Amino acid sequence: MGLAVDGAIILAYFWLIATVGLKMGKRERNLNDFALGGRRMPWWAVMASIIAAETSAATYLGAPTEGFKRQSLAYALLTFGVIIGRWVVGNWFLKSFYLYKVYTVYDYLEIRFGPKTKFFAAGLFLVMRTLASGARLFIPSIVMVLAWQLLQNGGHSVVVSQNPVQSVFPYVVAIFLLTLMTAIYTSKGGIKAVIWTDVIQACLMFGTALLAVGFLLVHVGGFSGLLHTVPKMGTLQGYIVTGFDKGSIRDWQVAQKMIPAGGTPVEMGFLDYVKEIVTNDYTLVSALIASTAMNIAAFGTDQDMVQRLLTAQDFRKARRSLLTAAFMDIPIASVFTFIGILLFAFYKSDPTFMPKSQADIFGSYILNVMPVGVRGLVLAGVFATAMGSLSAALNSLGTSATNDFFVPLVAQKKGLDDARILAAARGFTVLFAVLMVGVAAAFAYAKVNNPSLGIIPVVLGIAGYILGPLLGVFLLGMFTNQRGSDIGNLVALIAGLVATSVLGDLPGKLNPHWSLKMGWEVSFTWFAFIGAVAVLAVGIWFRTPDSQLESAKRRAEQADEMADTPLSMR
Repeated sequence: MGLAVDGAIILAYFWLIATVGLKMGKRERNLNDFALGGRRMPWWAVMASIIAAETSAATYLGAPTEGFKRQSLAYALLTFGVIIGRWVVGNWFLKSFYLYKVYTVYDYLEIRFGPKTKFFAAGLFLVMRTLASGARLFIPSIVMVLAWQLLQNGGHSVVVSQNPVQSVFPYVVAIFLLTLMTAIYTSKGGIKAVIWTDVIQACLMFGTALLAVGFLLVHVGGFSGLLHTVPKMGTLQGYIVTGFDKGSIRDWQVAQKMIPAGGTPVEMGFLDYVKEIVTNDYTLVSALIASTAMNIAAFGTDQDMVQRLLTAQDFRKARRSLLTAAFMDIPIASVFTFIGILLFAFYKSDPTFMPKSQADIFGSYILNVMPVGVRGLVLAGVFATAMGSLSAALNSLGTSATNDFFVPLVAQKKGLDDARILAAARGFTVLFAVLMVGVAAAFAYAKVNNPSLGIIPVVLGIAGYILGPLLGVFLLGMFTNQRGSDIGNLVALIAGLVATSVLGDLPGKLNPHWSLKMGWEVSFTWFAFIGAVAVLAVGIWFRTPDSQLESAKRRAEQADEMADTPLSMR
Protein backbone atom coordinates (compact mmCIF):
# COMPACT_ATOMS: atom_id res chain seq x y z
CA MET A 1 0.00 0.00 0.00
CA GLY A 2 2.84 2.40 0.89
CA LEU A 3 4.60 1.89 -2.40
CA ALA A 4 1.34 2.50 -4.25
CA VAL A 5 0.93 5.88 -2.53
CA ASP A 6 4.50 6.92 -3.31
CA GLY A 7 4.14 5.72 -6.88
CA ALA A 8 0.90 7.65 -7.34
CA ILE A 9 2.56 10.87 -6.14
CA ILE A 10 5.48 10.42 -8.54
CA LEU A 11 3.20 9.57 -11.47
CA ALA A 12 1.05 12.63 -10.71
CA TYR A 13 4.17 14.78 -10.82
CA PHE A 14 5.26 13.32 -14.18
CA TRP A 15 1.75 13.83 -15.59
CA LEU A 16 1.68 17.47 -14.47
CA ILE A 17 5.10 18.26 -15.94
CA ALA A 18 4.38 16.53 -19.26
CA THR A 19 0.98 18.24 -19.58
CA VAL A 20 2.34 21.73 -18.94
CA GLY A 21 5.35 21.17 -21.19
CA LEU A 22 3.39 19.82 -24.14
CA LYS A 23 0.75 22.54 -23.85
CA MET A 24 3.41 25.19 -24.33
CA GLY A 25 4.52 23.56 -27.59
CA LYS A 26 1.25 24.41 -29.33
CA ARG A 27 2.33 28.06 -29.59
CA GLU A 28 5.75 27.60 -31.19
CA ARG A 29 6.00 29.17 -34.67
CA ASN A 30 9.70 29.96 -35.14
CA LEU A 31 13.10 29.90 -33.43
CA ASN A 32 12.29 33.16 -31.62
CA ASP A 33 9.42 31.37 -29.83
CA PHE A 34 11.40 28.15 -29.31
CA ALA A 35 14.58 29.80 -27.97
CA LEU A 36 13.38 33.07 -26.43
CA GLY A 37 9.67 32.68 -25.77
CA GLY A 38 9.08 35.81 -27.83
CA ARG A 39 10.93 37.74 -25.05
CA ARG A 40 7.69 37.92 -23.07
CA MET A 41 8.39 35.80 -19.98
CA PRO A 42 7.68 37.39 -16.55
CA TRP A 43 10.78 38.07 -14.44
CA TRP A 44 9.67 35.94 -11.47
CA ALA A 45 9.19 32.88 -13.69
CA VAL A 46 12.65 33.42 -15.16
CA MET A 47 14.02 33.64 -11.61
CA ALA A 48 12.40 30.33 -10.64
CA SER A 49 13.73 28.74 -13.82
CA ILE A 50 17.28 29.86 -12.97
CA ILE A 51 16.97 28.28 -9.53
CA ALA A 52 15.62 25.04 -10.97
CA ALA A 53 18.34 24.85 -13.60
CA GLU A 54 21.29 25.46 -11.30
CA THR A 55 19.90 23.26 -8.51
CA SER A 56 20.35 20.00 -10.36
CA ALA A 57 20.16 16.48 -8.96
CA ALA A 58 23.92 16.86 -8.43
CA THR A 59 23.08 19.58 -5.88
CA TYR A 60 20.07 17.78 -4.40
CA LEU A 61 22.08 14.63 -3.69
CA GLY A 62 25.64 15.96 -3.98
CA ALA A 63 25.53 18.99 -1.64
CA PRO A 64 24.41 16.80 1.30
CA THR A 65 27.46 14.64 0.61
CA GLU A 66 29.69 17.72 0.94
CA GLY A 67 28.04 18.60 4.27
CA PHE A 68 28.35 14.99 5.42
CA LYS A 69 32.09 14.79 4.64
CA ARG A 70 33.01 18.07 6.35
CA GLN A 71 30.24 18.41 8.95
CA SER A 72 30.07 22.10 8.04
CA LEU A 73 28.50 24.59 5.66
CA ALA A 74 31.82 25.07 3.84
CA TYR A 75 30.23 24.18 0.48
CA ALA A 76 27.68 26.98 0.97
CA LEU A 77 30.58 29.46 1.21
CA LEU A 78 30.76 29.37 -2.58
CA THR A 79 27.49 31.31 -2.71
CA PHE A 80 29.35 34.44 -1.62
CA GLY A 81 30.82 34.61 -5.10
CA VAL A 82 27.38 34.03 -6.61
CA ILE A 83 26.12 37.50 -5.69
CA ILE A 84 29.28 39.31 -6.80
CA GLY A 85 29.52 37.40 -10.07
CA ARG A 86 25.91 37.89 -11.03
CA TRP A 87 26.03 41.56 -10.21
CA VAL A 88 28.79 41.89 -12.82
CA VAL A 89 26.77 39.89 -15.36
CA GLY A 90 23.58 41.83 -14.65
CA ASN A 91 25.19 45.23 -15.13
CA TRP A 92 27.49 44.58 -18.09
CA PHE A 93 26.87 41.33 -19.94
CA LEU A 94 23.08 41.44 -20.11
CA LYS A 95 23.08 45.03 -21.33
CA SER A 96 25.25 44.06 -24.34
CA PHE A 97 23.15 40.98 -25.11
CA TYR A 98 19.95 43.02 -25.16
CA LEU A 99 21.61 45.82 -27.09
CA TYR A 100 22.33 43.48 -30.01
CA LYS A 101 19.12 41.37 -29.59
CA VAL A 102 21.12 38.12 -29.71
CA TYR A 103 19.57 34.65 -29.97
CA THR A 104 22.56 33.05 -28.22
CA VAL A 105 25.40 34.67 -26.30
CA TYR A 106 27.79 33.54 -29.02
CA ASP A 107 26.05 35.91 -31.46
CA TYR A 108 27.70 38.65 -29.41
CA LEU A 109 31.15 37.22 -30.12
CA GLU A 110 30.47 37.25 -33.87
CA ILE A 111 29.33 40.87 -33.72
CA ARG A 112 32.29 41.98 -31.60
CA PHE A 113 35.08 39.86 -33.13
CA GLY A 114 33.92 37.77 -36.10
CA PRO A 115 32.51 34.37 -37.10
CA LYS A 116 35.57 32.26 -36.20
CA THR A 117 35.38 33.28 -32.54
CA LYS A 118 31.67 32.52 -32.50
CA PHE A 119 32.04 29.06 -34.08
CA PHE A 120 34.88 28.04 -31.77
CA ALA A 121 33.16 29.32 -28.62
CA ALA A 122 29.80 27.77 -29.52
CA GLY A 123 31.54 24.48 -30.31
CA LEU A 124 33.23 24.49 -26.91
CA PHE A 125 29.85 25.12 -25.28
CA LEU A 126 28.23 22.18 -27.09
CA VAL A 127 30.99 19.84 -25.90
CA MET A 128 31.06 21.17 -22.33
CA ARG A 129 27.31 21.22 -21.76
CA THR A 130 26.81 17.73 -23.23
CA LEU A 131 29.51 16.28 -20.95
CA ALA A 132 28.57 18.17 -17.79
CA SER A 133 24.81 17.67 -18.10
CA GLY A 134 25.31 14.06 -19.15
CA ALA A 135 27.34 13.39 -15.99
CA ARG A 136 24.55 14.98 -13.92
CA LEU A 137 22.06 12.52 -15.39
CA PHE A 138 23.61 9.64 -13.47
CA ILE A 139 22.54 11.15 -10.14
CA PRO A 140 18.75 10.72 -10.37
CA SER A 141 19.28 7.25 -11.88
CA ILE A 142 20.73 6.17 -8.51
CA VAL A 143 17.44 6.94 -6.80
CA MET A 144 15.38 5.36 -9.58
CA VAL A 145 17.38 2.12 -9.33
CA LEU A 146 17.07 2.10 -5.53
CA ALA A 147 13.33 2.69 -5.80
CA TRP A 148 13.06 -0.26 -8.19
CA GLN A 149 15.01 -2.44 -5.75
CA LEU A 150 12.65 -1.35 -2.99
CA LEU A 151 9.68 -2.38 -5.14
CA GLN A 152 11.27 -5.76 -5.87
CA ASN A 153 11.78 -6.29 -2.14
CA GLY A 154 8.08 -5.72 -1.53
CA GLY A 155 8.70 -2.46 0.29
CA HIS A 156 11.38 -3.84 2.59
CA SER A 157 14.52 -1.80 3.23
CA VAL A 158 17.42 -1.73 0.79
CA VAL A 159 21.08 -1.11 1.54
CA VAL A 160 22.88 0.49 -1.37
CA SER A 161 26.30 0.25 -2.98
CA GLN A 162 27.39 -2.94 -1.25
CA ASN A 163 28.59 -4.52 -4.49
CA PRO A 164 31.21 -2.40 -6.28
CA VAL A 165 30.90 -4.41 -9.51
CA GLN A 166 27.12 -4.24 -9.78
CA SER A 167 25.64 -4.06 -13.25
CA VAL A 168 25.46 -0.71 -15.01
CA PHE A 169 22.39 -1.78 -17.01
CA PRO A 170 19.72 -0.66 -14.47
CA TYR A 171 21.24 2.82 -14.35
CA VAL A 172 21.26 3.07 -18.15
CA VAL A 173 17.57 2.10 -18.28
CA ALA A 174 16.72 4.72 -15.63
CA ILE A 175 18.77 7.38 -17.45
CA PHE A 176 17.04 6.58 -20.74
CA LEU A 177 13.52 6.78 -19.30
CA LEU A 178 14.12 10.09 -17.53
CA THR A 179 15.77 11.62 -20.60
CA LEU A 180 13.04 10.37 -22.94
CA MET A 181 10.28 12.01 -20.92
CA THR A 182 12.18 15.30 -20.60
CA ALA A 183 13.21 15.38 -24.27
CA ILE A 184 9.60 14.95 -25.45
CA TYR A 185 8.19 18.06 -23.79
CA THR A 186 11.38 20.10 -24.25
CA SER A 187 11.63 19.46 -27.99
CA LYS A 188 7.94 20.23 -28.39
CA GLY A 189 7.52 23.25 -26.11
CA GLY A 190 10.92 24.97 -26.26
CA ILE A 191 12.01 27.53 -23.68
CA LYS A 192 8.45 28.30 -22.55
CA ALA A 193 7.96 24.66 -21.60
CA VAL A 194 11.31 24.75 -19.81
CA ILE A 195 10.51 27.87 -17.79
CA TRP A 196 6.94 27.03 -16.75
CA THR A 197 7.82 23.46 -15.77
CA ASP A 198 10.84 24.87 -13.92
CA VAL A 199 8.52 27.05 -11.80
CA ILE A 200 6.75 23.90 -10.61
CA GLN A 201 10.02 22.04 -10.13
CA ALA A 202 11.70 24.83 -8.17
CA CYS A 203 8.83 24.97 -5.66
CA LEU A 204 8.81 21.19 -5.29
CA MET A 205 12.60 21.01 -4.98
CA PHE A 206 12.97 23.54 -2.17
CA GLY A 207 9.79 22.47 -0.40
CA THR A 208 10.88 18.83 -0.20
CA ALA A 209 14.37 19.86 0.97
CA LEU A 210 12.82 21.73 3.91
CA LEU A 211 10.63 18.70 4.55
CA ALA A 212 13.75 16.50 4.70
CA VAL A 213 15.39 18.88 7.19
CA GLY A 214 12.33 18.67 9.42
CA PHE A 215 12.26 14.86 9.46
CA LEU A 216 16.02 14.61 10.02
CA LEU A 217 15.82 16.97 12.99
CA VAL A 218 13.13 14.74 14.48
CA HIS A 219 15.26 11.63 13.92
CA VAL A 220 18.43 13.11 15.48
CA GLY A 221 16.60 14.63 18.48
CA GLY A 222 16.43 18.23 17.31
CA PHE A 223 19.25 20.75 17.52
CA SER A 224 20.24 19.48 20.96
CA GLY A 225 20.69 16.00 19.52
CA LEU A 226 22.74 17.42 16.65
CA LEU A 227 25.04 19.29 19.06
CA HIS A 228 25.42 16.17 21.16
CA THR A 229 26.54 14.13 18.13
CA VAL A 230 28.49 16.89 16.36
CA PRO A 231 29.60 19.29 19.15
CA LYS A 232 31.45 21.69 16.84
CA MET A 233 28.10 22.69 15.31
CA GLY A 234 27.66 24.91 18.34
CA THR A 235 30.18 27.46 17.04
CA LEU A 236 30.51 29.56 13.89
CA GLN A 237 33.96 28.10 13.34
CA GLY A 238 32.44 24.64 13.48
CA TYR A 239 29.83 25.47 10.87
CA ILE A 240 32.20 27.08 8.39
CA VAL A 241 35.91 27.30 9.13
CA THR A 242 36.82 23.74 10.06
CA GLY A 243 34.94 22.55 7.03
CA PHE A 244 37.81 23.58 4.78
CA ASP A 245 39.51 20.67 3.07
CA LYS A 246 41.47 18.34 5.34
CA GLY A 247 39.73 19.95 8.35
CA SER A 248 43.01 21.58 9.32
CA ILE A 249 43.39 24.74 11.38
CA ARG A 250 46.07 25.82 8.92
CA ASP A 251 43.37 26.67 6.38
CA TRP A 252 41.81 29.06 8.88
CA GLN A 253 45.19 30.66 9.52
CA VAL A 254 45.73 31.07 5.78
CA ALA A 255 42.38 32.87 5.61
CA GLN A 256 43.56 35.12 8.43
CA LYS A 257 46.40 36.29 6.21
CA MET A 258 43.79 37.46 3.69
CA ILE A 259 41.28 38.83 6.21
CA PRO A 260 42.99 39.56 9.57
CA ALA A 261 40.85 38.32 12.43
CA GLY A 262 43.25 38.20 15.34
CA GLY A 263 45.53 35.41 16.46
CA THR A 264 48.95 34.50 15.14
CA PRO A 265 49.06 33.20 11.56
CA VAL A 266 51.40 30.39 10.60
CA GLU A 267 54.61 31.58 8.97
CA MET A 268 54.89 30.29 5.41
CA GLY A 269 56.52 31.29 2.15
CA PHE A 270 54.56 32.99 -0.62
CA LEU A 271 54.44 29.84 -2.80
CA ASP A 272 53.28 27.73 0.15
CA TYR A 273 50.56 30.28 0.77
CA VAL A 274 49.40 30.23 -2.86
CA LYS A 275 49.48 26.43 -2.92
CA GLU A 276 47.32 26.23 0.21
CA ILE A 277 44.75 28.55 -1.34
CA VAL A 278 44.44 27.05 -4.84
CA THR A 279 44.66 23.35 -3.96
CA ASN A 280 41.80 23.34 -1.44
CA ASP A 281 38.22 23.16 -2.70
CA TYR A 282 36.44 25.38 -0.19
CA THR A 283 38.15 28.39 1.39
CA LEU A 284 37.18 32.00 1.98
CA VAL A 285 39.50 33.06 -0.83
CA SER A 286 37.95 30.63 -3.33
CA ALA A 287 34.49 31.75 -2.23
CA LEU A 288 35.30 35.41 -2.90
CA ILE A 289 37.51 35.14 -6.01
CA ALA A 290 37.27 31.73 -7.69
CA SER A 291 33.52 31.38 -7.18
CA THR A 292 32.96 34.90 -8.48
CA ALA A 293 34.82 34.05 -11.69
CA MET A 294 32.87 30.81 -12.07
CA ASN A 295 29.53 32.58 -11.65
CA ILE A 296 30.41 35.30 -14.15
CA ALA A 297 31.37 32.53 -16.58
CA ALA A 298 28.25 30.46 -15.92
CA PHE A 299 25.75 33.32 -16.22
CA GLY A 300 27.62 35.38 -18.79
CA THR A 301 29.00 32.80 -21.24
CA ASP A 302 27.06 29.53 -20.75
CA GLN A 303 24.06 29.49 -23.06
CA ASP A 304 22.40 26.98 -20.75
CA MET A 305 22.04 29.62 -18.04
CA VAL A 306 21.85 32.80 -20.11
CA GLN A 307 19.12 31.63 -22.47
CA ARG A 308 16.32 31.94 -19.93
CA LEU A 309 17.56 35.47 -19.09
CA LEU A 310 17.15 36.45 -22.73
CA THR A 311 13.42 35.64 -22.53
CA ALA A 312 12.65 38.63 -20.28
CA GLN A 313 11.15 41.76 -21.82
CA ASP A 314 14.23 43.91 -21.25
CA PHE A 315 17.63 43.78 -19.64
CA ARG A 316 16.43 45.37 -16.38
CA LYS A 317 13.87 42.63 -15.78
CA ALA A 318 16.46 40.01 -16.75
CA ARG A 319 18.86 41.54 -14.23
CA ARG A 320 16.16 41.48 -11.53
CA SER A 321 15.59 37.77 -12.18
CA LEU A 322 19.31 37.03 -12.02
CA LEU A 323 20.07 38.95 -8.81
CA THR A 324 16.98 37.69 -6.98
CA ALA A 325 17.96 34.11 -7.81
CA ALA A 326 21.48 34.85 -6.56
CA PHE A 327 20.23 35.88 -3.13
CA MET A 328 17.99 32.83 -3.04
CA ASP A 329 21.03 30.62 -3.59
CA ILE A 330 22.36 31.34 -0.10
CA PRO A 331 19.49 29.67 1.81
CA ILE A 332 19.14 26.93 -0.84
CA ALA A 333 22.82 25.90 -0.71
CA SER A 334 22.78 26.14 3.09
CA VAL A 335 19.70 23.92 3.40
CA PHE A 336 21.09 21.17 1.17
CA THR A 337 24.48 21.26 2.90
CA PHE A 338 22.78 21.24 6.31
CA ILE A 339 20.94 18.07 5.27
CA GLY A 340 24.37 16.43 4.97
CA ILE A 341 25.36 17.52 8.49
CA LEU A 342 22.09 16.10 9.85
CA LEU A 343 22.69 12.87 7.92
CA PHE A 344 26.11 12.58 9.57
CA ALA A 345 24.45 12.82 12.98
CA PHE A 346 21.73 10.36 11.97
CA TYR A 347 24.06 7.66 10.63
CA LYS A 348 26.42 8.07 13.58
CA SER A 349 23.59 7.23 15.95
CA ASP A 350 21.99 4.60 13.70
CA PRO A 351 24.26 3.13 10.97
CA THR A 352 21.72 0.50 9.87
CA PHE A 353 21.17 2.02 6.43
CA MET A 354 24.58 3.67 6.02
CA PRO A 355 25.59 3.09 2.37
CA LYS A 356 29.09 2.17 1.28
CA SER A 357 29.33 5.20 -1.01
CA GLN A 358 28.89 8.65 0.53
CA ALA A 359 27.18 9.75 -2.70
CA ASP A 360 24.20 7.56 -1.69
CA ILE A 361 23.70 8.84 1.87
CA PHE A 362 20.63 10.97 1.11
CA GLY A 363 19.12 8.45 -1.31
CA SER A 364 19.39 5.67 1.27
CA TYR A 365 17.73 7.84 3.92
CA ILE A 366 14.89 8.80 1.57
CA LEU A 367 14.08 5.22 0.62
CA ASN A 368 14.65 3.45 3.92
CA VAL A 369 13.70 5.93 6.65
CA MET A 370 11.20 8.47 5.35
CA PRO A 371 7.52 7.62 5.85
CA VAL A 372 5.13 6.77 3.05
CA GLY A 373 3.85 9.82 1.17
CA VAL A 374 6.72 12.01 2.31
CA ARG A 375 9.06 9.60 0.55
CA GLY A 376 7.05 9.96 -2.65
CA LEU A 377 7.15 13.76 -2.45
CA VAL A 378 10.92 13.85 -1.86
CA LEU A 379 11.54 11.39 -4.70
CA ALA A 380 9.46 13.67 -6.93
CA GLY A 381 11.72 16.51 -5.74
CA VAL A 382 14.79 14.56 -6.88
CA PHE A 383 13.26 13.99 -10.30
CA ALA A 384 12.20 17.66 -10.44
CA THR A 385 15.78 18.86 -10.00
CA ALA A 386 17.01 16.41 -12.60
CA MET A 387 14.39 17.28 -15.20
CA GLY A 388 14.69 21.03 -14.58
CA SER A 389 18.41 21.15 -15.32
CA LEU A 390 18.14 18.58 -18.12
CA SER A 391 15.34 20.37 -20.00
CA ALA A 392 17.27 23.66 -19.84
CA ALA A 393 20.44 22.01 -21.13
CA LEU A 394 18.62 20.30 -24.01
CA ASN A 395 16.89 23.51 -25.06
CA SER A 396 20.09 25.56 -24.97
CA LEU A 397 22.04 22.91 -26.89
CA GLY A 398 19.35 22.66 -29.55
CA THR A 399 19.17 26.45 -29.84
CA SER A 400 22.94 26.91 -30.09
CA ALA A 401 23.39 24.13 -32.65
CA THR A 402 20.60 25.63 -34.76
CA ASN A 403 21.36 29.34 -34.46
CA ASP A 404 25.16 29.19 -34.35
CA PHE A 405 25.78 26.45 -36.93
CA PHE A 406 22.69 25.29 -38.86
CA VAL A 407 21.33 28.75 -39.73
CA PRO A 408 24.56 30.34 -41.07
CA LEU A 409 25.95 27.17 -42.69
CA VAL A 410 22.74 25.61 -44.08
CA ALA A 411 19.51 27.60 -43.68
CA GLN A 412 20.74 30.93 -45.03
CA LYS A 413 22.43 29.31 -48.02
CA LYS A 414 19.36 27.27 -48.93
CA GLY A 415 16.80 29.91 -47.95
CA LEU A 416 14.95 27.64 -45.51
CA ASP A 417 11.85 29.11 -43.89
CA ASP A 418 11.09 29.44 -40.16
CA ALA A 419 9.21 26.15 -40.05
CA ARG A 420 12.28 24.23 -41.31
CA ILE A 421 14.56 26.03 -38.85
CA LEU A 422 12.17 25.22 -35.97
CA ALA A 423 12.12 21.56 -37.04
CA ALA A 424 15.93 21.55 -37.03
CA ALA A 425 15.98 22.96 -33.49
CA ARG A 426 13.69 20.19 -32.30
CA GLY A 427 15.80 17.60 -34.10
CA PHE A 428 18.99 18.85 -32.48
CA THR A 429 17.27 18.74 -29.08
CA VAL A 430 16.58 15.03 -29.57
CA LEU A 431 20.11 14.42 -30.86
CA PHE A 432 21.71 15.92 -27.76
CA ALA A 433 19.37 13.89 -25.57
CA VAL A 434 20.81 10.74 -27.17
CA LEU A 435 24.37 11.98 -26.68
CA MET A 436 23.69 12.78 -23.02
CA VAL A 437 22.41 9.26 -22.41
CA GLY A 438 25.73 7.96 -23.74
CA VAL A 439 27.74 10.29 -21.49
CA ALA A 440 25.61 9.41 -18.46
CA ALA A 441 26.06 5.69 -19.14
CA ALA A 442 29.84 6.14 -19.29
CA PHE A 443 29.81 8.09 -16.03
CA ALA A 444 27.61 5.39 -14.46
CA TYR A 445 30.21 2.78 -15.40
CA ALA A 446 32.99 4.88 -13.84
CA LYS A 447 30.95 5.57 -10.69
CA VAL A 448 29.89 1.96 -10.14
CA ASN A 449 33.51 0.79 -10.38
CA ASN A 450 34.84 3.70 -8.31
CA PRO A 451 32.24 4.62 -5.63
CA SER A 452 34.53 7.31 -4.18
CA LEU A 453 34.30 9.36 -7.38
CA GLY A 454 32.91 12.79 -6.40
CA ILE A 455 29.81 14.12 -8.16
CA ILE A 456 30.12 17.88 -7.73
CA PRO A 457 33.88 18.08 -8.52
CA VAL A 458 33.28 16.17 -11.77
CA VAL A 459 30.34 18.30 -12.92
CA LEU A 460 31.84 21.66 -11.94
CA GLY A 461 35.29 20.58 -13.11
CA ILE A 462 34.06 19.76 -16.62
CA ALA A 463 32.32 23.14 -16.84
CA GLY A 464 35.31 25.00 -15.41
CA TYR A 465 37.74 23.68 -18.02
CA ILE A 466 35.78 25.38 -20.81
CA LEU A 467 33.83 28.21 -19.16
CA GLY A 468 37.06 29.86 -17.96
CA PRO A 469 38.52 30.39 -21.45
CA LEU A 470 35.10 31.48 -22.72
CA LEU A 471 34.91 34.02 -19.90
CA GLY A 472 38.26 35.46 -20.95
CA VAL A 473 37.01 36.14 -24.50
CA PHE A 474 33.79 37.77 -23.27
CA LEU A 475 35.72 39.97 -20.82
CA LEU A 476 37.99 40.99 -23.66
CA GLY A 477 34.97 42.13 -25.64
CA MET A 478 33.05 43.72 -22.78
CA PHE A 479 35.82 45.67 -21.05
CA THR A 480 38.09 46.72 -23.92
CA ASN A 481 37.22 48.82 -26.96
CA GLN A 482 39.74 47.65 -29.54
CA ARG A 483 41.47 44.53 -28.23
CA GLY A 484 40.92 40.99 -29.50
CA SER A 485 40.55 39.62 -33.02
CA ASP A 486 39.11 36.56 -34.72
CA ILE A 487 42.46 34.81 -35.14
CA GLY A 488 43.94 36.14 -31.90
CA ASN A 489 40.98 34.81 -29.92
CA LEU A 490 41.48 31.30 -31.28
CA VAL A 491 45.10 31.38 -30.10
CA ALA A 492 44.02 32.79 -26.73
CA LEU A 493 41.26 30.19 -26.26
CA ILE A 494 43.67 27.36 -26.96
CA ALA A 495 46.14 28.88 -24.48
CA GLY A 496 43.39 29.05 -21.85
CA LEU A 497 42.39 25.44 -22.39
CA VAL A 498 46.01 24.29 -22.15
CA ALA A 499 46.68 26.31 -18.99
CA THR A 500 43.61 24.93 -17.23
CA SER A 501 44.33 21.37 -18.36
CA VAL A 502 47.95 21.51 -17.15
CA LEU A 503 47.29 23.13 -13.77
CA GLY A 504 44.22 20.95 -13.19
CA ASP A 505 46.14 17.85 -14.36
CA LEU A 506 43.44 16.84 -16.85
CA PRO A 507 45.64 14.05 -18.35
CA GLY A 508 45.94 12.48 -14.88
CA LYS A 509 42.16 12.60 -14.39
CA LEU A 510 41.62 10.74 -17.67
CA ASN A 511 44.30 8.14 -16.94
CA PRO A 512 46.58 7.95 -13.87
CA HIS A 513 49.48 6.91 -16.11
CA TRP A 514 49.23 10.24 -17.97
CA SER A 515 49.49 12.39 -14.84
CA LEU A 516 51.79 15.40 -15.17
CA LYS A 517 52.94 14.87 -11.54
CA MET A 518 53.50 18.54 -10.76
CA GLY A 519 53.53 17.97 -7.01
CA TRP A 520 50.23 19.78 -6.44
CA GLU A 521 46.97 20.04 -8.34
CA VAL A 522 44.78 23.15 -8.61
CA SER A 523 41.25 22.72 -7.21
CA PHE A 524 38.33 22.62 -9.66
CA THR A 525 36.97 25.80 -8.04
CA TRP A 526 39.82 27.79 -9.65
CA PHE A 527 39.51 26.46 -13.22
CA ALA A 528 37.35 29.33 -14.51
CA PHE A 529 39.63 31.97 -13.01
CA ILE A 530 42.78 30.39 -14.47
CA GLY A 531 41.30 29.96 -17.94
CA ALA A 532 40.01 33.53 -18.06
CA VAL A 533 43.34 35.03 -16.97
CA ALA A 534 45.25 32.98 -19.55
CA VAL A 535 42.95 34.06 -22.39
CA LEU A 536 43.13 37.71 -21.39
CA ALA A 537 46.93 37.57 -21.16
CA VAL A 538 47.17 36.33 -24.75
CA GLY A 539 44.16 37.98 -26.39
CA ILE A 540 45.02 41.49 -25.22
CA TRP A 541 47.98 41.55 -27.67
CA PHE A 542 45.68 41.39 -30.74
CA ARG A 543 43.82 44.45 -32.03
CA THR A 544 40.26 44.41 -33.34
CA PRO A 545 40.11 45.46 -37.03
CA ASP A 546 38.38 48.80 -37.65
CA SER A 547 36.00 47.14 -40.10
CA GLN A 548 34.76 44.80 -37.36
CA LEU A 549 34.21 47.70 -34.96
CA GLU A 550 32.21 49.57 -37.59
CA SER A 551 30.13 46.47 -38.30
CA ALA A 552 29.33 46.09 -34.60
CA LYS A 553 28.26 49.72 -34.41
CA ARG A 554 25.88 49.27 -37.36
CA ARG A 555 24.47 46.11 -35.81
CA ALA A 556 23.64 47.98 -32.59
CA GLU A 557 21.82 50.67 -34.58
CA GLN A 558 19.82 48.07 -36.54
CA ALA A 559 19.22 45.63 -33.67
CA ASP A 560 15.46 46.13 -33.39
CA GLU A 561 14.98 45.76 -37.14
CA MET A 562 17.20 42.66 -37.25
CA ALA A 563 15.27 41.04 -34.41
CA ASP A 564 12.10 41.02 -36.55
CA THR A 565 13.89 39.65 -39.65
CA PRO A 566 13.57 35.90 -40.34
CA LEU A 567 16.81 34.09 -39.47
CA SER A 568 17.26 32.73 -42.97
CA MET A 569 17.43 36.33 -44.30
CA ARG A 570 19.69 37.91 -41.66
